[in-house]
Amino acid sequence: MNLTTAHAALVSLASEGEHVDTHKSISPYMTGGGALVILLLLLWITTRFNRDR
Repeated sequence: MNLTTAHAALVSLASEGEHVDTHKSISPYMTGGGALVILLLLLWITTRFNRDR
């Protein structure tokens, strides 16, 4: 009986409203551009340390 009550509560909770995964202040283009710049910087640093190869 306790399992059915928990199941009913979870089903009603899941069906309520809509859930948005993105935050309004975070731009996907800025996040992707920042990640690209960071990865390119790490690639440049790595190639500077491995000049002999």
